[in-house]
Amino acid sequence: MLRFLTAGESHGPSLTAILDGLPAGLPITTEIINRELARRQRGYGSGGRMKIETDAAQILGGVMGGQTTGAPIALLVVNADHAKWKGKAIAPMTAPRPGHADLTGAVKFGYSDLRPALERASARETTMRVAAGAVCKQLLAQFGIVIGGYVTAIGEVTADLGAMPYAERFSRAEESDVRCPAESSAAAMRAAIEKTIHAKNTLGGILEIVALNVPVGLGSFTQWDKRLEAKLALALMSVQAIKGVEVGDAFENAKRLGTQAHDPINLIPNSQSLIRNSNRAGGIEGGISNGQPIVIRAAMKPIATTLTPQQTVDLASGENSPTRYERSDFCPVPRAVPILEAMAAFVLADALLEKLGGDSLAEIRPRFETLRRAALTDLAMDNFPHVFWE
Repeated sequence: MLRFLTAGESHGPSLTAILDGLPAGLPITTEIINRELARRQRGYGSGGRMKIETDAAQILGGVMGGQTTGAPIALLVVNADHAKWKGKAIAPMTAPRPGHADLTGAVKFGYSDLRPALERASARETTMRVAAGAVCKQLLAQFGIVIGGYVTAIGEVTADLGAMPYAERFSRAEESDVRCPAESSAAAMRAAIEKTIHAKNTLGGILEIVALNVPVGLGSFTQWDKRLEAKLALALMSVQAIKGVEVGDAFENAKRLGTQAHDPINLIPNSQSLIRNSNRAGGIEGGISNGQPIVIRAAMKPIATTLTPQQTVDLASGENSPTRYERSDFCPVPRAVPILEAMAAFVLADALLEKLGGDSLAEIRPRFETLRRAALTDLAMDNFPHVFWE
């Protein structure tokens, strides 16, 4: 089983992650990881923290000679901003911000100050998710599996991407400071963010994450916690400020008739391969990948920390009080794309390793080549009646 843990606080000395379960022989360098970390730091609407940090990963274990050894991979990123906090008295934080973990964290852990909740609940933690996800992306790439993402809406501005191919969406998004593939929509999103900044407020939006070339057969319907879409939903919903996830056309399908909500199966002429001309299921049927692109959308709420004060209660005085501003993004949506990609990569890498087994890439590669595909040649039916429950 592939698993990872992160540790560290937003303004602590460093952030760390341990990624366990990767096979030996995977080429990996800090450059591969740092490329993804740099993507996480780019995006119009980001706050002042991104002007301070230049995240760079250190590999402390599990990699020798530029390849994984099969041992746990230990990763570290230093917090440059820690120098401004180390050894200094910090004003008490006693007024919880609505929408944040300040109040719930204090109730759960019995804090006498709210800052410990802020420090760990902060999205700064996603730095290590992206670092671990970069390694998972590198594993998936060995088998031709590509994960990309882009922004489809910010506030009330929604992009119409039409039939633009996914690969083009990925590349265009990386050229946009709001990570929207459609430039006309990107300009409107940029204007909406700028208006929000001047209004001392925050904006949320919708992101789309897509995995291409995923083989048929990842995940399972045999138990509730093995379903691939359930694992993906959990992973994406675990990211700070993500409040909703859909796979494929989930919410639109809810309005349609059954004959309009699914993806008819056809045989390619003069071929043994099965094909679908639509992908309303988002690449997953019955908890199992079906060979179509896996398409997931996530709704990100506006960040809870706003320059404009919100109503709260000062827990020390017991009186109504306005919130006090803590440095944050005005619109985190563009920067969230690589974070969600990383979480999807982790889930799909885990599902792939579960399917193939093996302790090294050399052992796994031949098994991948023998995977069954959605073709008549791989689906031998005996075509005889069967009697069950004798």
